Amino acid sequence: MPAPATTYSDDLELLRSSAVAAGIIASGYFRRDVKSWTKENSSPVSEADILVDRYLAASLLRARPDYGWLSEETADNPSRLDCERVFVVDPIDGTRGFLRGEDSWTVSLAVVEHGTPIAGVVYAPARDEMYEAARGEGARLNGRPLKRSRRAGAAPLIPAPGAVHQEMQAAGLHYTRGPAYPSLAYRLVQVATGRLDGAVARRGSQDWDIAAAALILAETGIDFADVCTGFPNFNRRDVRHGALAALSDMSLKPLVHAALIKVYGCPAADTGDAELPIPSHTDLTDG
Repeated sequence: MPAPATTYSDDLELLRSSAVAAGIIASGYFRRDVKSWTKENSSPVSEADILVDRYLAASLLRARPDYGWLSEETADNPSRLDCERVFVVDPIDGTRGFLRGEDSWTVSLAVVEHGTPIAGVVYAPARDEMYEAARGEGARLNGRPLKRSRRAGAAPLIPAPGAVHQEMQAAGLHYTRGPAYPSLAYRLVQVATGRLDGAVARRGSQDWDIAAAALILAETGIDFADVCTGFPNFNRRDVRHGALAALSDMSLKPLVHAALIKVYGCPAADTGDAELPIPSHTDLTDG
């Protein structure tokens, strides 16, 4: 199959414009009486999630009909596995926070090529923050190069689930806990800005939670890894990932990774099945 004619920048421009329109739609339901329900995995979904998903599917696939589609709010179509490029979409990342009226929810959109993100946006409409990146072209925040602001002299700031927090403390890691933004995508890109020194996620995050943020982190030189397998690979048959860590200071990596592995375990190498069940608690989970 020949390579797509569109450039990474072309795809990024499409994602950016679609994210802005999606944010306008979602904002019409924000801090209002919105219908919501619980999915089979106990995560919430609202009518806003569904409407935004429908808009994005129509907008993006009209522009790129040969691309595959993977979205949190759309039934999975295995045909995406045969596509060279795939849209990976979370129409509202941080639905719990959205429903509570918190303003850090995001629209998270990525294009993945051969398992690697090549364009991505994490857009927080209520905060007027557009994080974006194209592979090899750097990352930007509201159109300006995204540069990390150092927190000189302060203890590392890392949101962490309770069990991971206990393990890191027991290992002697001196750090400050929080804040835990409900949107995982937003939490991850804050490591690129310097608001956070690290961000972690329990095992079970899925492609749409992290694909766009993974590219933004990579383009700003932030180490981001599945603690069991390294940099995440996307658009596989199973879109779930192991425990994750984004870290700006590599000296934190041994203790943070060890804590996550101790709490969540790693998949068995021979079967791909998890050695431990995915936790059902909602501490630092996303929806």
